[in-house]
Amino acid sequence: MTTLVHGTDTLTRDALTVLQPGFVGTTAPDWLLRRIGEGLSSVGLFGRNIVSPEQLTALTAQLRAERDDVLVAIDEEGGDVTRLEVKQGSSFPGNYALGSVDDVELTRAVARELGRRLAACGVDLNWAPSADVNSNAENPVIGVRSFGPDPDLVARHTVAYVDGLQGVGVAACTKHFPGHGDTNVDSHDALPRIDVDLATLHARELVPFRAAVAAGTKAVMSAHILLSALDPHRPATLSPQILTGLLRQELGFEGLIVTDGMEMQAVAATYGIERGSVLAIAAGADAICVGGGLCDEDTVLQLRDALVTAVRTGELPEERLADAAARVRALAAWTQAHRARGAESVSGAAVQEGTAPGADIGLVAARRALKVTRGERPYTPMSSAPYVASFTPVANFAVGDETPWGIAAELERLLPGTETGSYADSSVDALLAAAGERRIVAVVRDVHRHAWMTEALDALVAARPDTVVVEMGLNEAEPRGALHIATHGAARVCGRAAAEAVAGTGA
Repeated sequence: MTTLVHGTDTLTRDALTVLQPGFVGTTAPDWLLRRIGEGLSSVGLFGRNIVSPEQLTALTAQLRAERDDVLVAIDEEGGDVTRLEVKQGSSFPGNYALGSVDDVELTRAVARELGRRLAACGVDLNWAPSADVNSNAENPVIGVRSFGPDPDLVARHTVAYVDGLQGVGVAACTKHFPGHGDTNVDSHDALPRIDVDLATLHARELVPFRAAVAAGTKAVMSAHILLSALDPHRPATLSPQILTGLLRQELGFEGLIVTDGMEMQAVAATYGIERGSVLAIAAGADAICVGGGLCDEDTVLQLRDALVTAVRTGELPEERLADAAARVRALAAWTQAHRARGAESVSGAAVQEGTAPGADIGLVAARRALKVTRGERPYTPMSSAPYVASFTPVANFAVGDETPWGIAAELERLLPGTETGSYADSSVDALLAAAGERRIVAVVRDVHRHAWMTEALDALVAARPDTVVVEMGLNEAEPRGALHIATHGAARVCGRAAAEAVAGTGA
């Protein structure tokens, strides 16, 4: 491709500084190291970049060998959205489980331990927590990623999570401003629209963000959603009224404003990533997140050059780009100082994984989050290997389909010989045939949102009343089965806690 600029002048460095790109591989490619040397100040990590804590530690050390103050960011929410344990499932329950327990000290402890692991591996900016108020139970992308539907509950747990992360030197990035909870469209696929009045927005969506800003969250991530009461024309990420007027001026936020993934269709389909990035910085954003899908050098160069061109043509004020770059560098300096002070306190955490001692708080939280409802007849814990039927919906992009979920693996550990099958339609004939005489454990995820799943589950429970039902999504449907277990999320530790309840071995 033909680029517009060469060298490392101030304008070019500022344009590189505001980018948070991703890459492919478990070691840093040469092009990425070269761009870091030229001014790139942030790198985003995804599941494809991580295979173990040791490898991740080596990767972040490789990045910092080029530049000690580079920000290394990750999308590690715990629960359903994990990058540290993308192939295993998270050692920590997600927000919905923590909100259902409603113990802010537990939430703070979980976030602190998660932050310790990130810091020990060299990660210092976490694109979390989600502060969205999940007021729409049909929401296809937030759901269990939210602490719940009550604004005050979400606010107090958001604050606890921010405190936990930042207390160990990992910058929190509270998202998705000004609130993605009342949507029925995934912004990865299209532009969601929220048409409620200003009073509702202030009483509901904005409550957790006000609390997070007051608590000192170092970063806020914008949402690619259209809120007609705030800006009827542009999504929040591209809206000066929302990013500068509301977040900066009204809420008084002085930290880093990060965009959600710029290649998401809610922005890219209408504006393209280059135009979208220019508009976002002009609106008040300081950092452009890109790399979940577009993760190559050409993308970085295209965005760099688009910003430089916009300054040179007068579309983007140079001082706005300089201000954005200065905020990135300020956060990098904060994290660098914390790394220097906290290296000794987090030593050893990089080797903690699975259910090692450092993960106990996650399992404790998952057990506390269980809600068990017994049927009309007494329930006898299973003592022989059951058949686990997983009703599998299509995973949303944020969660992905790489991360395993369910309870079959944990039940196999407790009840060797456990068998399992996956189902995606309303017929249960094949399921019943496969189960034979074994007791059945039906595992569902957001059954209330899937008519086929509801139909299949009703048919199964009618045919086999001794079926145990495990809901690993939003607990919105009426309990059914001989035993109904709501885990409030699909993290690996949630599966373990549910398996313990099925087998009667819970701690």
